[in-house]
Amino acid sequence: MLKIIRNSFLVVPVLFFVVSCDQNRVFDTYKSVPSQWHKDSIITFKLNAPDTINPYNLFVGLRNTNAYKYNNLFLIVEMCFPHGKIIKDTLEYRMAEPSGKLLGTGVTDTKENKLWYKENVVFNEAGEYKVSIQHAMREHGKVNGVTNLEGITDVGFRIEKPIIGN
Repeated sequence: MLKIIRNSFLVVPVLFFVVSCDQNRVFDTYKSVPSQWHKDSIITFKLNAPDTINPYNLFVGLRNTNAYKYNNLFLIVEMCFPHGKIIKDTLEYRMAEPSGKLLGTGVTDTKENKLWYKENVVFNEAGEYKVSIQHAMREHGKVNGVTNLEGITDVGFRIEKPIIGN
């Protein structure tokens, strides 16, 4: 019985830590990509504004395997506001070290990357927002884009409350 009580004292702080680590999360959803991400395949997330006053940080989430053979990643991210305004960005992210070692977290061959999209965004229009993400990869020296991008398994979108005091 004493051993069970001692183990409970270890489990409770660990659970508290795991839950509190993500207390800034407001929205966090991933969508699976087929074995290859086609250049015309657009991944879309629909979400309602958390509020129209507070600022939030926005992230693109990616899970990739060792089959991802590039050092960087180009994405086109489009945010459609409830009243029709559209913001479209072409973004570049570093995905590997010069040695080829993939960046991101994870101990298996799947890595997870939390990539900055926008900082201190105020959703000043109430209603539904739509965020669309597609890849815009090109091979060095080639005009045409990569049609089927291998190694990306999931694409996500995340909204967080800014961390106060950092």
